[in-house]
Amino acid sequence: MSSFESRWNPQSPAAQQRRAAMLERLQALRALEDRAAHASAKSLPVFERRGQLLPRQRVALLLDPGTPWLPLAALGGYLQDVKDPEKSVPGGGVVAGIGFVSGVRCMVVASDSGIEAGAIQPMGLDKILRVQEIALQNKLPFVHLVESAGANLMRYRVEGFVHGGTLFRNLARLSSAGIPVITVQHGSGTAGGAYMPGLSDIVILVEGRSRAFLAGPPLLKAATGEIATEEELGGAQMHATVSGLGEYLAQDDREAIGMAREVVARLGYPRAAPASAENAFAEPRLAADDLLGLISDDLRQPVDMREVIARLVDGSELLDFKALYGAATVCAQGFVGGHAVGFISNNGPIDVAGANKATHFIQWMCQRGQPIIYLQNTTGFMVGKDSEQGGMIKHGSKMIQAVTNATVPQITIQCGASFGAGNYGMCGRGYAPRFLFSWPSARTSVMGAEQAARTMQIVAEAAMVRKGLAADPEKSQAQYDRIVHMFETQADVAYTSGLLLDDGVIDPRDTRDVLRQCLDMCVQADAHTLQAMQFGVARM
Repeated sequence: MSSFESRWNPQSPAAQQRRAAMLERLQALRALEDRAAHASAKSLPVFERRGQLLPRQRVALLLDPGTPWLPLAALGGYLQDVKDPEKSVPGGGVVAGIGFVSGVRCMVVASDSGIEAGAIQPMGLDKILRVQEIALQNKLPFVHLVESAGANLMRYRVEGFVHGGTLFRNLARLSSAGIPVITVQHGSGTAGGAYMPGLSDIVILVEGRSRAFLAGPPLLKAATGEIATEEELGGAQMHATVSGLGEYLAQDDREAIGMAREVVARLGYPRAAPASAENAFAEPRLAADDLLGLISDDLRQPVDMREVIARLVDGSELLDFKALYGAATVCAQGFVGGHAVGFISNNGPIDVAGANKATHFIQWMCQRGQPIIYLQNTTGFMVGKDSEQGGMIKHGSKMIQAVTNATVPQITIQCGASFGAGNYGMCGRGYAPRFLFSWPSARTSVMGAEQAARTMQIVAEAAMVRKGLAADPEKSQAQYDRIVHMFETQADVAYTSGLLLDDGVIDPRDTRDVLRQCLDMCVQADAHTLQAMQFGVARM
């Protein structure tokens, strides 16, 4: 491998302008993510009166101090239920991420009970399903800090009820696969929420606070006329001494978290070396700060994605694969935190040569057993007469076949444009990459906004001609503006992340650290043999 010779001048006016735009965008996105924490913190006086910790305090106490924490889907739900950008609170009512508990890398999920008593929001359900999938793929113990009012009946949706069953199915799948499911029941778990502890391997209850019942007192009275207290139906004492739902009974949140840490410490799971640990590899020679200025807010401005790769790989050394063939598609090998990986990226549309080059490279990486990292920055597959006659459809399909059936872990970072079938060929969400993160500059769409608007304008004008009518310039322009606005709104990374089309928006400067954590997880998962069973651990 050779050391990459950068031609990028981070002090140039263009780079400084791009850097300022990226920082402004990043600040806006972080403010959105912080909105959920601020909203939850407003409940602090109530929690303190009850002798409880806020959800984020619980998570912080659970995690090993000073170790990496990888938050997941922090923008989930943004602009979905509440359409007003000023009022929409991201997060889906769930705090989720990957961190270290007693030296073991775990998936940690906490009900954000400071907001609407932890009621499960529609996108919150999808968020939990996604992190369960990540835990299953990467063999991560699943630690769930539960305090939820269940479904919000004022916003009831039948599809949410039906799809909610997948959450419990996944808990059973995790347990059956040999992945521990540990629940700390900090507060209520009603109806479906009661199956969270019911389908866990280990349950820790909190005296005077934990509640778990299929029907609470109001529903019980409405359904059967029977009158009973919450403690009789599902209190911590009752479940610890009578029903057997709980294995451990804590006096408060702090003791419960301490018990959870002890349970994890005794799992017999391999201790994972954090990504921040000192290892024998060289840091990139080129500064990560440069990544802020490489991608223009105007995605029509070109960038050599080798400049990005060189700021991610050990020693800024890379091996450029078929550099002179299909040059708009970049394929390169390198090391990230000592892990041998392949990169695929874009310096323009994917043409016939680029698709074939990428297909060859994917198969080569699969033969070598090396993970593939996709850095998306493409307007899609090449169009035009020459491209169509050259077999773009069949060659692009070969690339999609290779992406779909790759036998190594695939990780995607959406850096810039992710348009059209380029999203598919570059392992977008629909192709189930192991992890997918976005930069603030990412845009996702079937095509560019202006291209879509002009296409519809041409179609509308042709229809008017066929009818023998004269075109109305004002109506045509109004339609054009409306389509541009619609496409730009939905392409925005805050909107797509709100739909959980990624696993989170990251600071470009953190990309190498995020990749190191993900690659560490992939290696750890491959090395760890689970004690799978035909069924999950049943509660006795």
